Amino acid sequence: MSTYCKQLLFQILLLVGSCRHINTKTPVPTPMPLAPISPLPTLGRNVVLKGQSHTEKVELLNPVSITLECTWTGNHNKPPNITGYWTKDKDEIENSRLTVQLENEQYNLKRVFNIVSEENLGNYSCVFGSEAKIDFVLAAPQIGEVRDKPIVSYVGDSVVIACKLDETKPKPNTWNWYRANGTDKEQIFAAAEPHRYEIKNQERETKLLVYNLTEADSGLYYCGAVYAISTTMGHVKLKVISFYEPLKPFIAIVVEVIVLVTAILLYEKKQSKNNYTTGNGTNDQTDTLTQGENNESEGSSSMRQRKV
Repeated sequence: MSTYCKQLLFQILLLVGSCRHINTKTPVPTPMPLAPISPLPTLGRNVVLKGQSHTEKVELLNPVSITLECTWTGNHNKPPNITGYWTKDKDEIENSRLTVQLENEQYNLKRVFNIVSEENLGNYSCVFGSEAKIDFVLAAPQIGEVRDKPIVSYVGDSVVIACKLDETKPKPNTWNWYRANGTDKEQIFAAAEPHRYEIKNQERETKLLVYNLTEADSGLYYCGAVYAISTTMGHVKLKVISFYEPLKPFIAIVVEVIVLVTAILLYEKKQSKNNYTTGNGTNDQTDTLTQGENNESEGSSSMRQRKV
């Protein structure tokens, strides 16, 4: 083999060897490390029950891992063990049923619940057989001031609808307003309709201003205090009426009076007419009787004259 052929063969082998080390796969980007999930803040609530039932209200603002503990002192029997379990909104929680032993003259139930959204709120109950129960009502702060009577305003006017939290309640993150739309709630965006709505928020109080009212604006309005865990709702009813609406009772009374007076006048007129007719008939009869008496007198006089 010539020197030229050896060199050519050597170059071909080098080329084949270098191709083997070429990575033809598309490079995969290095995945970003996942942010560590911060654990939920913890909270505990313990209730000791000496009777048959108790309700404990727990206000929550943020997602939390809450430990609910129930201690029941038992009844006069105090069996060595009883069946205990947990319910949420009266539905038994799966795998929560267990045997509770009598220890130190009392029974104890404890369970941890992760409350991360509005769906997790509600009424949690620990149940000791059919003897005793403790209810834990987990909810966001409630709006205490509720207006029973509707707000009444007139067509073309403006109205202010207000909602307020008690001073003892935590301040919400913000406030939202909604209007009832059938069975749903339609959020009101004041910035989209500045000629119709205006919203003023002040910590624990919010006001909705509605301008240029029409009768179609009547209905239910909902204010929502927004917390991280849930939105607490309150509602106010608005009734929009026309200006002649308050006059309707007065107009009805006037109409009744006019009808009554008209009936009285017609009755009196009819009575007067009847009296007039009766009076004429009596006069005619009197005149007839008088004329007959005169004729009878004249006849008697003539008879007397003939006798003479």
